[in-house]
Amino acid sequence: MAELPSNQVEAKDISTAVEVEQLDANLFRSRSLWIPFRARGVFGGQVISQALVSATRTVDTAFGLHSMHCYFLLSASPAIPILYHVDKLRDGRSYSTRSVRAVQNGSTVFMMLCSFHKPEVGQPSHQWPMLSNVPHPDACEKLHARAERSIQQSDVDPSLRAYLSGYIREREQSPFEVKDAGVQVSESGVKTYMYWYKLKNLPKFDASFQKCILSYISDSHFIGAAARTISVDRWKKPPKRLGMMSTLDHSIYFYDDSFDCGDWLLYAISSPRIGSGRAVVHGRMYTLDGKLVAVMSQEGVLRVDNEGRKAKL
Repeated sequence: MAELPSNQVEAKDISTAVEVEQLDANLFRSRSLWIPFRARGVFGGQVISQALVSATRTVDTAFGLHSMHCYFLLSASPAIPILYHVDKLRDGRSYSTRSVRAVQNGSTVFMMLCSFHKPEVGQPSHQWPMLSNVPHPDACEKLHARAERSIQQSDVDPSLRAYLSGYIREREQSPFEVKDAGVQVSESGVKTYMYWYKLKNLPKFDASFQKCILSYISDSHFIGAAARTISVDRWKKPPKRLGMMSTLDHSIYFYDDSFDCGDWLLYAISSPRIGSGRAVVHGRMYTLDGKLVAVMSQEGVLRVDNEGRKAKL
């Protein structure tokens, strides 16, 4: 595998980040790839979104994406393009199904199954409401504001200062804005972490591309909510020091075609179970007016560093 370029950064334009080049009827290639700060491989949300763009281009426009399920098999490098092989598994009257295999340097790094549905009018509708007392985005501070305050303190550890500086640069470069909407704890002790997301300078895209963009966002701070739930991070001492965190699988269910990622979306995340070096998280994405547009689930590796050794998959 080629050595990673030291200047690899996230594209400021979301369309650049998720776009792919069509090489054949069912074969596509990434145009750009990036690794988040201190991450092990290419951002999972980018791989998901590029795979979905590839699959969507092989489906009749009368069908809209309603679900996807994927597995991350190997870490991908940003130095080598990813090839997306789309298989047309089924084209029915109401549903079409595709599989996508992402290959890099001869190895399969990612697998996805996704399904497309022809909308059905006149059917009943139900949703869980948005949590009550969620602060408006205008009342929330940007996610990296705390990091900006921390690096101004004279007693900050140099390694922590370097980490926070890199994180701040990454957030400023990102095509989407994130605000911290806080955490709510239910009477039974369930913690729900909330973030407001909005794409910067997003042109008007159709529903199919909006879903690919939302998929990109959905991998952001998702499995991290599990680490927050049990109060572990990379700067604490064992047994609360985070040793490794990496996504294993990811699922999304879409229930709306009218949302716009250029408007504020609330991401509400909770973790029902953590154990045996793994964690599962559930997420719900709401529009500003409270419409539930997508439901997500993810499982990932979550290990603490008990003995000061570097964790490996």
